[in-house]
Amino acid sequence: MDIALLIKAAIMGVVEGLTEFLPISSTGHLILAGSLLGFDDDKAKVFDIAIQTGAIFAVILVYWQKIRDTLVALPNQKQAQRFALNVLIGFLPAVVLGLLFGKAIKEHLFTPAVVATTFIVGGFIILWAEKRQAAGGTAVRVYSVDDMSALDALKVGLVQCLAMVPGTSRSGATIIGGMLLGLSRKAATDFSFFLAIPTLIGAGVYSLYKERALLAVSDMPLFVVGLVFSFISAWLCVRWLLKFISTHSFVGFAYYRIVFGVVVLVTAWTGWVTWAA
Repeated sequence: MDIALLIKAAIMGVVEGLTEFLPISSTGHLILAGSLLGFDDDKAKVFDIAIQTGAIFAVILVYWQKIRDTLVALPNQKQAQRFALNVLIGFLPAVVLGLLFGKAIKEHLFTPAVVATTFIVGGFIILWAEKRQAAGGTAVRVYSVDDMSALDALKVGLVQCLAMVPGTSRSGATIIGGMLLGLSRKAATDFSFFLAIPTLIGAGVYSLYKERALLAVSDMPLFVVGLVFSFISAWLCVRWLLKFISTHSFVGFAYYRIVFGVVVLVTAWTGWVTWAA
């Protein structure tokens, strides 16, 4: 396989791993990075979704103790059963809406212009949410994922569906949405990570199955490289983020989103960068 193509796969894997769990949209960054690298055909779109699985393996590794304890206690412990049920409840809206609207969204919204716009809008929403919480506008009701109700899980799951629009950020939607719904920053972040496990694995498997006609055995090195680099960068990023949120807000990410979105729009408008449509 072409070495240049493998290098592109490695770059895309790093982009995926570093952005999947930050509130800055991995899909948006992959669309923009793919546009710059000329890695944006139909096969590349399948690749972008498939390598999310590498990032999810990183989350499983970081949270392995909680996952293992839940699986062991699942047959007999109500708390473990409630937690597992909440993850399932939060996952279902994405399944239903993804099957209904996923194809149309990919055909019409996976463009740099849409990504840049949602970057900016999402940044202002994060600033508003952080300002609201700092002013005491949202009372924290839930301090741990084990204290979440089924209704809490359903609401976060519905908010997660906003991330079907590229550039929105799945983690950003679930974390900020969870905070606005009364979850602590830690509980919202933890639940966002746990919810990512079935959501992204499901999306990856479904995409590979649906687009299997585009793929060949010779593509395996490409996907393996993307998965490995996605896993390593995501593992480093998740560990860093869990420490970061204990003493910081998401305001910095909001400003990053706004500035980056403006840069994309300006460079596209002036013709300095030719973003793929």
